[in-house]
Amino acid sequence: MIEIKLSQGAKPGHGGVLPGAKVTPEIAEARGVQVGEDCVSPASHPAFSNPRELMNFIVQLRELSHGKPVGFKLCIGDKNEFLAITKAMIETGVTPDFIVVDGAEGGTGAAPLEFTDHIGMPLRDGLNFVHSTLIGIGLREKIKIGAAGKITSAFDMARVMALGADWCNAARGFMFAIGCIQSQSCHTDQCPVGVATQDRLRQRALIVPDKAQRVANFHHNTMHALAEVIGAAGLMHPADIRASQLHRRISPTQTMNFAELYPVMEKGELLTGGADHEMQKNWKMVSADHFTAAA
Repeated sequence: MIEIKLSQGAKPGHGGVLPGAKVTPEIAEARGVQVGEDCVSPASHPAFSNPRELMNFIVQLRELSHGKPVGFKLCIGDKNEFLAITKAMIETGVTPDFIVVDGAEGGTGAAPLEFTDHIGMPLRDGLNFVHSTLIGIGLREKIKIGAAGKITSAFDMARVMALGADWCNAARGFMFAIGCIQSQSCHTDQCPVGVATQDRLRQRALIVPDKAQRVANFHHNTMHALAEVIGAAGLMHPADIRASQLHRRISPTQTMNFAELYPVMEKGELLTGGADHEMQKNWKMVSADHFTAAA
């Protein structure tokens, strides 16, 4: 697969920055930078500047990779930006093979606190919006959705699948399995347990054969727990779980199921004008030629 990263949850150095302390000769050669200097990824992609060009870039990547699946990853911020991308899908006839929705809560403990707490949409809200929008334009069956953002347990997986995810991306639990203690020093190259460092001395703390088995155990037992959750619900597969089967307490005396909390559009509703007023207004405002909506 080829994933185009448009945006992401909170990361060290605001994301897109590999601090100079971690730029070794090997990394410097691969990234074309100087050893010991910050490696800063550009804030935007030079290959495209609007949604229509993004679709063209997807086509180009498919051709150059001889047919590999191509998609993109984003953390939803301005909803109109994603609506503009979906409008480009309709107008060009090009669809990504997948979209990975990252939550604002995704990332590491070394991310700036303001970004972790306030920048971007939380996973459940972003996932619901993407899932609903793709249904609303009639393209949900053509595009798979991945979900990322503090997914560590079997129930975390069941919950996002109920909200529309086809699969889950997870890192946090596996980091814990190999010994991460959340020292919040990922960006300093001084990780005390040898996980997030290129320091050879500190890396000695990470015993690969031992940690590899722990990671395998974590994965096996988490998937077993997911199977038990799905079985307890009377289902055969995680894909069978529905939003109406999950409930959330919203007051001391009330609960609501996820279908009520996270409603989705009917198939093609956005194209026929049947969506709610706010969505329909935003759909008319966006253009395949601009990421930002018209004033």
